Parts: sequence; structure tokens; C-alpha cells
Amino acid sequence: MRRAALPALGLTIMAFFGAYAVLGPNGILAYGDYKKQLARREKQFTVLDQKRAVLKNRVALLDPDHANPDIVDEMVRKELNVAHPDEVIVPLK
Repeated sequence: MRRAALPALGLTIMAFFGAYAVLGPNGILAYGDYKKQLARREKQFTVLDQKRAVLKNRVALLDPDHANPDIVDEMVRKELNVAHPDEVIVPLK
């Protein structure tokens, strides 16, 4: 019985690490989930990158040296709720 204890313990430890390598959070079966997460995050990155490009364009249009009058007018009206008496304001949201 003593002669079989050490190999049995070794096989048990090897089985544990083998199962962990397959079923663990960083195991072989988790690889597919990581690929799905990567695809989802790449889509989120694309959306955020597009939003960043829009904001970068708006910042460029608000450059103090040569600001775009339409953007400035839009921002002032939005922030101050200013409108002429003959204008009709249609909220979009």
C-alpha cells in the first residue's frame, strides 16, 4: 500500500493540473469565450473611435483662432436656451 501511495498522489496532482488546464479560467475551453469577448470589444472600440472622431472634429471647429460660426451659434443656443421670437424649436430627443 505504501508503494502505491506516492504514484497515486503524483497521478492525482497531475490530473488536477490537467483538468485545470482544460477547464480553468485560462484553460483551453475558455479560449472560445476570449475570442467572443475580443470581437465584442473590437466592436465597442470601433464605435468609440467614431465618437472620438466626431468630437475631435467639433473641437477643431471650435478653435479660438478661427471658430466655425454655425457651431458656436449652435452651442450658445443649446447652453443658454436662446431663440428668436419667430423661431420654432423642435426637440429631437
